[in-house]
Amino acid sequence: MTKHLIIVENIADWGPYFPSEQVIGVDKYLQAPPQRADSRAQILNLCRSLDYLSRGYYCSMVAEARGHKVLPGLRTINDLSRKSLYAYDLSDLSAQLNKLLASAAQSQSFVLKICFGQTPEASLQKLARQIFEQFPCPILDVEFSFKGHWTISRIKAGAINKLNEAEQDFFAEALDSFSHRLWRKPLKRRQFRYDMAILHNPQEAMPPSNAAALKRFISSGRRIGIDVELITPKEYIRLAEYDALFIRETTATHNHTYKFARRAESEGLIVVDDPTSIIRCTNKIYLKELLAAHDLPMPDSYLLYRNDQAGLDALCEQASFPLVMKIPDGAFSKGIIKVKNADELRQQAPAFFQQSAIILLQEYMYTDYDWRIGVFNNQAIYACQYFMSKGHWQIYNHHSKKGTASGKSSAIPISEVPEKVIRIATKAAKLIGDGLYGIDIKQSGNRIVIIEINDNPSIDAGVEDAYLGMALYDDIMREFLRRLEQKKSAGRSHS
Repeated sequence: MTKHLIIVENIADWGPYFPSEQVIGVDKYLQAPPQRADSRAQILNLCRSLDYLSRGYYCSMVAEARGHKVLPGLRTINDLSRKSLYAYDLSDLSAQLNKLLASAAQSQSFVLKICFGQTPEASLQKLARQIFEQFPCPILDVEFSFKGHWTISRIKAGAINKLNEAEQDFFAEALDSFSHRLWRKPLKRRQFRYDMAILHNPQEAMPPSNAAALKRFISSGRRIGIDVELITPKEYIRLAEYDALFIRETTATHNHTYKFARRAESEGLIVVDDPTSIIRCTNKIYLKELLAAHDLPMPDSYLLYRNDQAGLDALCEQASFPLVMKIPDGAFSKGIIKVKNADELRQQAPAFFQQSAIILLQEYMYTDYDWRIGVFNNQAIYACQYFMSKGHWQIYNHHSKKGTASGKSSAIPISEVPEKVIRIATKAAKLIGDGLYGIDIKQSGNRIVIIEINDNPSIDAGVEDAYLGMALYDDIMREFLRRLEQKKSAGRSHS
């Protein structure tokens, strides 16, 4: 059973709140011998001071050394200790300040109190949440100053013993809301060895896993001892609760999926997709250079650079048309068009260059279907044939009269896939890492080429699992379990 503790510097600091056996003094916590059974404890550090080498600092240090999940962690404490560390992180928030604080311009400065990501100032709630996500600390005092425009002059950890009566009420409400999310369902969770979050977005039009597939992931995980829970982009602050994160939302380096992956990795979670895989797979320019460097087969490919008129002219004269033109970070056939001749290339290139300084062009290679080989931990685990959308040259037709249309699919036993396709797919996946990847391959006679290496590959009920059924979900969840057990075993060997 997970232990939950609130650590205070002096028990009297908890006087205004309901007594609880979960509240203990910092000295008792520091002096208590570590118990292996408590290795999954959740700790809220509410010490008066978090200064370097203070008891509050040692509380978080000891908690991390014991393998406890602690708020705030040492990284947050250190980041708050010097303005030079957090000034850069807040650069993307500064644009909001003038708009949000326009009504406060009569003052030269003020302090915003944030408790567990909540603030009494309703108009600043979104900003408070963003600050808390960057610096997860129970109480934060954010100092604003106005010198022609509003800036954040300082962020520091607040102290529970310095809250006034109104702030105490707000702190209690915020703690109650936060702790219900953090310390959820304790009786149910006793039966599971590990906790996994699956990040999904119910509003996503083309998610990598449909609702039925998500249910099967949950069912499979729970059968082998992993408590699987769906989370949404709003639940970033909860990541430290879990042992593993499985991202089932379309990934990109410029959105929250990458932020989730980085945070989960820094917290020591098993993460799929990991940040490195996201970076490598979501840019087609990187993949083109990677495949070329390792002599893996791909369609004839060309790079066009913004403002390189000579390069454009040369390609128009020398290339064989039609060509497929791609935005480097497109997904699900978006940002991909076919240009039939040099005139179309010249016409379409400016719009693509508005989105990227480099665009990729590849030979058009028609096939009835594309192979998708799913690879996890460098092993092929499923195979699927994706047929072109009816009357279209791609699998997805985003310009269909009925909206986005897609071609049929056929799940194939690995044993029936040409050996060369499997060999090339696993070799390509290994260049990225040991995560879960979908390798897209075209086969025309004896010619086999890699089109893409996808992190976060589609796994939909009724499509990729059509042959394996629940066995596909079991294979994926067993690999998570293997990694979790491996991490646990490594932790014991170093204890």
